[in-house]
Amino acid sequence: MDNIENRLTKLALKGDQRAFAEIVELYKDKIYHLAYRMLNNRHEAEDIVQETFLRVYKNLDRYDPNQKFSTWIYRIATNLCIDRLRKKKPTYSLDAEMNDQEGMDGYSMIPSDNRTPESETLLSETQEIIYQAIETLPAKYKSVMILRYLQDLSLQEISDVLGMPVTTIKTRVHRGREFLRKKLESKL
Repeated sequence: MDNIENRLTKLALKGDQRAFAEIVELYKDKIYHLAYRMLNNRHEAEDIVQETFLRVYKNLDRYDPNQKFSTWIYRIATNLCIDRLRKKKPTYSLDAEMNDQEGMDGYSMIPSDNRTPESETLLSETQEIIYQAIETLPAKYKSVMILRYLQDLSLQEISDVLGMPVTTIKTRVHRGREFLRKKLESKL
């Protein structure tokens, strides 16, 4: 993948529109999912995808081929999402409907090989509760938690994307988990 990315970026730098279109195809869904998880809004996520590729196109000459292209593009998208979150006032609803799941513990949420409609429903409800809890996190923890657990990036990759030391990322992951644990202990 890195070789393909390097080849495409070199061609795009020379003005090859098809190469840039391939870059867009490679990353548009990944960037959309990242933005959607951070912003929880389909339209804003689509805007972030467009803005990300505009910035990539305008700044392609600044891309350092010694870095992974994915890290560079994720950093652009994440920064745009964080900017959007800062501009937007948080909207928390204390009346939000939460499903009561008495008698259930974390182990019962692990899917087995023989999934039933009931287990699928319970799993999707649990995921929704977790996503809602992530939504309430402060932006500095939210971005790290989404990159770590929803985008499956390593601590080093998150460090590269956000331009922070790995130790800071570890601290934010730990504190983000603590926030989530406190928010979720009464709900799950």
